[in-house]
Amino acid sequence: MGKISEAQAFLKAIGMPERQQAPICALSLLALAHIRPDDDWRQACNEWVRIHDIIQFVNMYYEVNYAENSRETFRKQAMHHFRNAALIEDNGKATNSPNYRYRLTWETVCLLQTFRTDLWEKSLKEFTDVHDSLISIYTSKKKVRKMPVMINETAYTFSPGKHNALQKAILEEFAPRFAPGSVCLYVGDTTNKNLVENQALLKELGIALTGHDKLPDVILYRKDVDWIYFIEAVTSVGPMNPKRLQELEAMTRQVTSGKIYVTAFPDVTVYKRFVADLAWETEVWIANEPDHMIHLNGNRFMGPR
Repeated sequence: MGKISEAQAFLKAIGMPERQQAPICALSLLALAHIRPDDDWRQACNEWVRIHDIIQFVNMYYEVNYAENSRETFRKQAMHHFRNAALIEDNGKATNSPNYRYRLTWETVCLLQTFRTDLWEKSLKEFTDVHDSLISIYTSKKKVRKMPVMINETAYTFSPGKHNALQKAILEEFAPRFAPGSVCLYVGDTTNKNLVENQALLKELGIALTGHDKLPDVILYRKDVDWIYFIEAVTSVGPMNPKRLQELEAMTRQVTSGKIYVTAFPDVTVYKRFVADLAWETEVWIANEPDHMIHLNGNRFMGPR
């Protein structure tokens, strides 16, 4: 058997579903364990790797040719399922962070190191006897790292990361101060782009979404004054510049409610990086100074355009 077939046999033996025994999953396992075609399974290790590293490894050693834009395929077909099965863990960074990494759990490495040896059957039994417990342990570790957030009086969790921390501040600090009584119509998460999406009310207000629309990070609606707040959470890119304002105006042509455009920053240092790009007739909120707003509206206090 070649190493890809052996990896598929390993995945089958530990009870992975048939779709997660596919060649792309076997190749992912080999890359995670850093096992090359002529290596012994006893050499398996668990160094931290990126999806990019996995693609580079399998292309180099297994005569395949996956492009960089196949990263999402690796995530969806292999990594997500490996994570759910407690075969791997991540380093707790946001999934869109360049520092996001995966590695095999130590239990998986120990099992791999006995694969195709006299110790295999014994090790496999010990692993499968506690496998459900392992899944619970690693799932709990991931949940602990998530950030709790209240949205529309319902508890949700955000994935860790600076961008989601800022979105949490918008919902829990900005909204009560500057959009009291508002409801959240839309907010995404780095791992769930549509964590909250009130499509019925968005449509009722004249925001008819298509698959090509790039929504702001947070949309709030304040019914008592009929105002919609379009808020960009900026930690590295994406302020309310004139181009972005034109895009949102085009997206909201049918909206009759008052429209308020806000760029939220975590602190003054980040704000200063973007101050020259901000569009007039927009608002700025800085999370670590939550009681204040900066108004780019001339002599007019915050209100709709």
